[in-house]
Formats: sequence, C-alpha cells, structure tokens
Amino acid sequence: MAPDALAVTLTGGPTALLELGAVRLLVDPTFDPPGKYPLGGGRSLTKTAPAALDARDLGPVDAVLLSHDQHPDNLDTAGRAALGDAPVVLTTELAAERLGGTARALRTGETAAVGPVQVTGVRAEHGPPGAERLTGPVTGFVLTGEGLPTVYVSGDNASLDCVDEVATAFPQVDVAVLFAGAARTALFDGAPLTLTGGDVAEAVRRLDADRVVVVHVDSWAHFSESRDDVRAALTAAGLADRLVECPPGQRVELD
Repeated sequence: MAPDALAVTLTGGPTALLELGAVRLLVDPTFDPPGKYPLGGGRSLTKTAPAALDARDLGPVDAVLLSHDQHPDNLDTAGRAALGDAPVVLTTELAAERLGGTARALRTGETAAVGPVQVTGVRAEHGPPGAERLTGPVTGFVLTGEGLPTVYVSGDNASLDCVDEVATAFPQVDVAVLFAGAARTALFDGAPLTLTGGDVAEAVRRLDADRVVVVHVDSWAHFSESRDDVRAALTAAGLADRLVECPPGQRVELD
C-alpha cells in the first residue's frame, strides 16, 4: 500500500476521517460534548469524553458515510450541522428521507461514485438477528478505486454473517474499519449491538484483511469493551500485527 493511499484520523466514538487517495470521507460525525443524550421512551445514552477534534479541525470533506441517523452516538447535533457542508451524505433509505438535503440512500449492493472512489452499500445488523425492528436500519460501506486499497467500513454491525457477505463480494479487503466496543443496552437482554473483541478477530480472519482500524470503542458508557480488549483479542488470535494504532486526534498514514 502506497504511504499516501490511506490516512485515518479518529476523533472518538465511531467518528473517523478517511483520506483515500485524494478523497476525504467522514464517517458517522459526532462532536457534541459529554452528557446524557435521549433516545426516546425515557432512555438515554451517556457520552463520557469530548471529541479530540471537531468538524472545523478536520476541514472540508467530499462525502459523509453515515451508517444511520437514529442514535446520538453515531450522529449528534454538531454532526448534523456538519452534514450541511458535505456535497453528499450516503446513508440508509430512512435516514435519507429524514435528513433531506444532500443525503442520498445507498442500498445494499448499490454503488455511488465520490470522485475516483466507488462506495458500495453492504448489509449491517445492529444487534442479534431481528434487531432492526427495535434498533432501526444500519448500513456498512466498501470503498474501492483504481490503484487504491479496498476498505470495508462496518457501521454498527454485530453480525459475522454480514462480514461473510463482504468477504464473498470483495475477496481482497485491504483495510477493515470495524465498529467494536460490544455496545450493550437494555435491549435484547444486553446482547451486544456491535462487534465484540473476539468478533473483531474473527472478522479480520474471515476477511483476511491486511490492516484493521478499530472505532466505536471509547467515549460512551454503553460500550462494554475498550480498545485494550480488542487488542487483547487480536493478540490471542495471532493477529496483533494487523491492528493499526490510531490515537484519537492524530492523522495516521497506513503503509
């Protein structure tokens, strides 16, 4: 991989700036301060740490990849404001309807061009089978382009079956950006709503990804596993060398 082919800047939670060649893609923008954020029905999520950078620090982007809009740990008030500065927001059908503006639905298997980068929607399940009726629809993305690494962005996904679908459709995944943290709430008796550390290791193995970037492991109280937990799981699986350490707020070039 050329040193300028992919650079990653994490800001906290699920939010990441991916610079793929000359294209700048912002994933799940969240920049609000710590505090309680309502979900409706008397439920809330608690943010425990501020973002390492805000949207102004990251600068202009060519597109936003929004896995879903219905949860404040994936799109908050400041993140919604940042959507207005993006030429296009690729997301689920329901999110595109709710958001309007430049939001565009990207269905599973559908591809949209952002400059030289092709963005393909892939399936994600935000919890155990059948979760969508309560957690709502979520999408993942695969990024491809001539002379560029193939990058899988999982979105809030807890299903290894969805990972298998990506591995079948894209036999060469160079970098996997995986939402982990084993998020847990009162839904589904506390079953994880995103990948556990063990799931991350298994996903890397199934994808045979050369590199893995882990997001969605900090800054929120409902994340039950940390980056250290994921690192330990990768080490136990003999895959520690594939983990790219990306301290929040620092731009990291992948080699």
